[in-house]
Amino acid sequence: MPDNPLCDAVTARTQELIALTQDLIRIPTLNPPGDNYLEICEFIAARLAPRGFDTKPMRAHGAPGDSDVYPRWNLVARREGRAAGACVHFNSHIDVVEVGKGWTVDPFGGLLRDGRVYGRGSCDMKGGLAASIIAAEVFVDLHPNFVGAVEISATADEETGGYGGVAYLAEQGIFAPGRVDHVIIPEPLNKDRICLGHRGVWWAEVETHGRVGHGAMPFLGDSAVRHMGAVLAEMEARFFPALAEKRTAMPVVPAGARQSTLNINSIHGGQDELPPDFTGFPAPVVPDSCRMIIDRRFLIEEDLDTVKVEFTQMMEKVKAQRTGFRYDIRDMHQVQPTMTAQDAPVVGAVTRAVENVLGAGPEYVVSPGTYDQKHIDRIGKLKNCIAYGPGILDLAHQPDEWVGVQDMVQSAQVMALSLAELLGGQG
Repeated sequence: MPDNPLCDAVTARTQELIALTQDLIRIPTLNPPGDNYLEICEFIAARLAPRGFDTKPMRAHGAPGDSDVYPRWNLVARREGRAAGACVHFNSHIDVVEVGKGWTVDPFGGLLRDGRVYGRGSCDMKGGLAASIIAAEVFVDLHPNFVGAVEISATADEETGGYGGVAYLAEQGIFAPGRVDHVIIPEPLNKDRICLGHRGVWWAEVETHGRVGHGAMPFLGDSAVRHMGAVLAEMEARFFPALAEKRTAMPVVPAGARQSTLNINSIHGGQDELPPDFTGFPAPVVPDSCRMIIDRRFLIEEDLDTVKVEFTQMMEKVKAQRTGFRYDIRDMHQVQPTMTAQDAPVVGAVTRAVENVLGAGPEYVVSPGTYDQKHIDRIGKLKNCIAYGPGILDLAHQPDEWVGVQDMVQSAQVMALSLAELLGGQG
């Protein structure tokens, strides 16, 4: 354990850190649909206001999913120091994914057992949110005359793209360089890792077309499913192997993601699914449509336009080989890859804090999937951003999700020490 007043103060508040994590878990902020966003923002605001934080709730009117029934609420809390200076911003998403099956504990109970706090969102990422709050409180208490500002945001919808959360805040100028200087996102990338960024993503719907016919005379129709089958065969034979040859210098974890990948998210062809209470048989019809959702992850060395062209060229190759082959490709969602430089100021400060707390330097990694850094970079135009927080990434979205108490304590210590360096300690 490092001999440092900030670290000692965090350790002394271990029980408070546990209780705060439990309280956050017990507010079920499921997304979709977007439950209890305002409730959790009000809870966090009520905690931070007594320490001098100016708290501002912000609803993302018009964002995807926003409605009067499920409003997309966010909170930005800011504590000014005694004089103007740099701002360190901790950003955590408040939404959690569906519970799913296989739980042996109450997913919203916040059970503490054997040094772990269990619950949906404990790892991803209410443990990180709690750690950042404790770190900020400790720093403000011990260094009330600091120079600059400490900011904490609790944001919506990261699990569904972040458009009602960080993207909206970035559009409002919250992450504008000069207003904010350093951003730490406490995602669960392990306490001994600093995540510099993520791969890019392109989601699209691919549809093959055919002609309706009687199932007893399929030769009078044209099966869109068979056309999609030819697409799948071409993907297996040549497209997937070609993607595997594309390699990156990005330190993506796990190592298998250091290549380009494509996931077939879903396929549906023919008649719509029959309702569960229907007991009859489907009609004998040749399918005239087959739809496939693709999830293409690409590397910082790749260009998004080229990624799309490569897929289209593959479709054109199939078209040249099949009579009557017709298709459409519709963009659904796209994110450019991003990676903060390893010599960026926030990386250096957190690196030295990790060395102090853990006795060894961190591993620098890149996430295989995207998170809210994309909006801070692309919309906010702020490059000095990383992900660092407690929790084991493999536990995210799993049944019996948990976060380790010691991991949270040590991550909070790292955050507090980083604040001291980036804001100049006592000022």
